[in-house]
Formats: sequence, C-alpha cells, structure tokens
Amino acid sequence: MTPFSVSWHTLLEELDELPEGATLITPLSHDRLHIADVQEQRVVIEFLDRDIDETRPLQRDQFETLYRRITEESGEFKLDRLPPDADPYPAVLSLHPRFEIDEDRGVIIEKEGSTTSQLHDTADTYAAEEQDRTEPDLDVYADALLLVDTLERHEVDVLEEMETDALVNLYTLLSGVQRNANDLRQDVADVLLQRLHHDRPVGGPFGSVQRTTRRNRTLKDDEKVLETLEEAGIDRDRVLGVDRDKVDDALEVTELSESDVYEIEETTPGDQNDVYTLLAAWNESIAATLERSGGDRFRAVMKQYRPEIIELVDGAATNGEIDWPFLRECIEAYPPGVGDHYCSSILANVVARCIIRTRITQSVDEIPP
Repeated sequence: MTPFSVSWHTLLEELDELPEGATLITPLSHDRLHIADVQEQRVVIEFLDRDIDETRPLQRDQFETLYRRITEESGEFKLDRLPPDADPYPAVLSLHPRFEIDEDRGVIIEKEGSTTSQLHDTADTYAAEEQDRTEPDLDVYADALLLVDTLERHEVDVLEEMETDALVNLYTLLSGVQRNANDLRQDVADVLLQRLHHDRPVGGPFGSVQRTTRRNRTLKDDEKVLETLEEAGIDRDRVLGVDRDKVDDALEVTELSESDVYEIEETTPGDQNDVYTLLAAWNESIAATLERSGGDRFRAVMKQYRPEIIELVDGAATNGEIDWPFLRECIEAYPPGVGDHYCSSILANVVARCIIRTRITQSVDEIPP
C-alpha cells in the first residue's frame, strides 16, 4: 500500500494545478465549493452557496483517516458512514488520480488508472454548456414558455382589468404548467430515489431534497386474511364489504348506471358544507385506493381527480371574497404533518391561490397570520 504521505503530496500537487474558478460538488449535500488555499497540513475550502461559515479548513489527519478507511476496506468506503458535514473530504480526495466517487452506489473507491472527480465546471466549461443548450421536448417546457409570454403581454397585477379571453388563456396555461410539472416532478423523484442512499438532505442552488420512507400496506390473499381473522375470533362477515374499484369495473361491462349503485350528490363551488363532506370522502377514498391497489393506481386517481377537488374547495373559499375562517377550519381539521391524511396538498394549493390573489388585489397586510 502506498504510504499516505506520498498520496497526500500527490493530492496537493493536483490542487495546485486546478484552473482558476474550478468548482467541486460534495457528494452528499451537493454543496458547491472552491479551493481557497493549499497548505502542508490542511486545505482551505470556500463554500459558494452559504452566507455564514463560507470558509473551512480541511485537516490532513482527517484526509488520512478517510484514506485508510478506503484502502483497508476492500478499496472502497460507503459515503453514508461519513460524520456529519464531512462530505467535502471525499470531494477533494477525488481529485487524486487514484480515487473516484460513485454516486449511484454511494461510495468512494480506489482505482488503478485514470478516474473521474467531483470537479464541476470552470468558466470555459460553463461557456461551452451555454452554447450546447437545447430545447427539451417536454410539455411543461412549451407550456412554461407560453405562460411567460402571456404574463409579459398582460398586466396581471390587476386581474380584474384583464379581458375574459386573456384570463381564460392564463388560467388554462397555469393549469397545464401545474399538471405537466407534477408529472415531470414525479419522474425526477423516481430517478432521485435510486441515487439517495441516506437520510441526509441533498442541497443545490435552488433548494434541497431528502429521501423519506412511507409504510404502505397491501392485504394478503383474501382466504388467508379471513382464515387468520377467524382463528383470532373475528367473524368474516365483520370485514367483508363492497370494493369500490370492483364496482366501477362492473359498471363498465354492464348496462347499470352510477345511480343504480351510488348515492350521488352534486357538489358546487361555494357550498362549504358540501366541501367538508368532500374532503372527508377524498381522504377516505385516496387512503383506500393506496392500500388496496398500490402506488400506480394511487397516482392515477390523484392525477385524474385532484385538480377538480382543488377547484371545488377553491370555489367554496372564494365565493365573492376569500373566506379565511373557512380555510382555517379546513386546515385545523386536516393539519399538515399531523396524522395520516391526504388533504394537505389540496388545502396548501387553495391557500397559496388565496394568498396570491390577496397580494395582487389588496396587500400583504390583508393576509391573516
């Protein structure tokens, strides 16, 4: 094994040869940093996205500890075993010709031959990236461009003075951006889940994300469940019931109408009593869908019906003027982050709309605390 002193001086030489403005990205928090100073016993780094603690010395003995962990443990070390705030060390060490970070596996490895590093960009590569930009073939991109154009063409600060056709165009574009952005957001989340190997937040210039785990339940085979419950003294009649999804499937292949099997009540914007019932039914239906049919069906139902639910709640909250006490009652019934319910995103969307309307038509002071 090569003595650490030799590898250390090789690393210092690599750092001295970095081009001006070279940026490193830490593998866990994805903080951007520059090398501010290279000394015999330490490397001083400067974070680019922090207002406090912008500079920080990285000590040689800590590099040596990481070096020994890698070289003595089959040539690799899992990054999620690093102490808090220690991910600048592997980022800098990756500039050594024999060390490389594999973010997909969440490890730093010792390799023979050339390796990649956490070097992000310089002024030259940034200019090249600017020249290589292309227009993505995404619905949300096209809708966003149209939305920006519409916002620039109209005085949206005073919505009441806009023509009806302009308002219709604006509303349609906003709905399209919201829908397509949510679809793309889910696709991005699916890829991110494969890359986040820890419970620490991963940050970038625009914010941070953190992997969370939910516990989803799926019933075992019907007969197995019924037999298990009967052995525990529970009569099977107590748990048998009508499956709404199967009823909907049956309606599609028969001449029965919805009114033959459903009690149907029309809910209209502005009827707040109906909205209380609507939120309770939505929460129950979504929970049942997730438990019985899994994530794919859950996402399909959310995508199909969530915009309509938002419009109904929004209509009830803004019939004539914004009814802040009504919104407060809804939020108190379904507080965000408390309990296992599915109304938070609905209410958050409606509240955000009301805040924007109030800021545009009145003032920030009119928004209740």
